[in-house]
Amino acid sequence: MNIIIIGASGFALEAMWLAEECGHNVIGFLDDASDKQNTMVLEKPVLGTIEHWNKFKECHFIVAIGSPRSRKFVVEKMKKLGCPMFASLIHPSVVKSNHIIIGEGTLICAGCILTVNIVIGEHCIININSTIGHEVKIGDFSTIAPIVAISGNVTLEDFTEVGTGASIRQGVSIGRGAMLGMGSVLTKNIPRFKIYAGIPAKPLKDMEEI
Repeated sequence: MNIIIIGASGFALEAMWLAEECGHNVIGFLDDASDKQNTMVLEKPVLGTIEHWNKFKECHFIVAIGSPRSRKFVVEKMKKLGCPMFASLIHPSVVKSNHIIIGEGTLICAGCILTVNIVIGEHCIININSTIGHEVKIGDFSTIAPIVAISGNVTLEDFTEVGTGASIRQGVSIGRGAMLGMGSVLTKNIPRFKIYAGIPAKPLKDMEEI
């Protein structure tokens, strides 16, 4: 499969490695930043801005942008210009059961473990060495940072973000657009559009609604 990566910095660099580890051919990158145009990233060219995706309709795309809100914006922008083909990538080292549903455009990075009866939505990022327990539901455009431990029967609604090294107790939920900070331990539900952090995690501030 020929793949073009949306974004040309940060997580996009890891996404290129993921795509190649999955046996795909990365053609290059698309990025709206002016200083990225006509440059090379990891020996691959930046082929233009995001709106140029329809010049490469034969390729599949992955939106490698860490922010759930930004990722949503980019996917919607691309769809307004046509019907792009989005790839879902799972690193060969991932350990998972056959009882998992994974949505379009979702990326699951090296070292992750996914058990049973898990549903992961569209355009999610599950970063390296994260573990997901039984009967977990993860909504569209969610971001799970590295080394996150999610216990069973947890629900993450759309656009949630979980920081590096966080742990989530069995049976709790994170509301739409909410964020759990790095290294936090979540023992109770997070309402929609809230930021929680700490051990145990406590509310810090509100977020703008989507």
